Amino acid sequence: MKFKDQIGRELKFNSVPKRIISLVPSQTELLYDLGLKTSIIGITKFCVHPIHLIKTKTIVGGTKQINIEKIKALQPDIILCNKEENTKEIVAACNKICSVHVSNIESILDCITMINQYGEIFKKEKEALVISEKIKTNLKDFQSFIKEKNTLKAAYFIWKNPFMVAGNNTFIHYLLALNKFENVYADLGRYPEINLKQQENVDVVFLSSEPYPFKEKHIEELQAYYTNAKILLVDGEMFSWYGSRLIKSFSYFKLLHQNLV
Repeated sequence: MKFKDQIGRELKFNSVPKRIISLVPSQTELLYDLGLKTSIIGITKFCVHPIHLIKTKTIVGGTKQINIEKIKALQPDIILCNKEENTKEIVAACNKICSVHVSNIESILDCITMINQYGEIFKKEKEALVISEKIKTNLKDFQSFIKEKNTLKAAYFIWKNPFMVAGNNTFIHYLLALNKFENVYADLGRYPEINLKQQENVDVVFLSSEPYPFKEKHIEELQAYYTNAKILLVDGEMFSWYGSRLIKSFSYFKLLHQNLV
């Protein structure tokens, strides 16, 4: 069997991969929802959905730092990575052990492609189709919901000390646009550091729950700079996780818009 991952790398398998290591939390959740619980042998410390996997699977590190010896010892058939979350060095090191699939997610279409690729690779085509169709249905419903909403200027914070925001060419930026939130930092690439300054033309500021766990106390701090904006704590998983998590995201986005009224 031959496959190409989402950055064009060719993967070859003599049989269906049975021993899977996932280095991406949202992709671990997807594997579980595809019915591959028993095939998952290694995960990261950030793979918290479903939470019981942390207690039953081998932790091989994080998304940026891995224990390569632990990975070797597990004798995986395939390792699942992501272009944004894992480094080139990690992919190269893992590739010396077994085949590595690298996802590249910048849109919902990319998510659907990844889900269907997993369905093919792991012979879970029917399960993948069910998840993909639910996402498409919920997306269509949300697009009807958002159609009459006004566009709002928004900033999305992911880190503090230094302050960092979601810029262009990110999945977060894509989902902001889908919600008719105009990213005021769209002229900056990826996840830039910014210096806070007073900005009166921002309508809403989102403080993400991850990777930095923003709290209520940070709202007052940011309000001094975004004087006219409504500042909200948001669930970072809904804005940055993909795969089966997207089934839940659109209901969350609806509630978010209701809180802005």
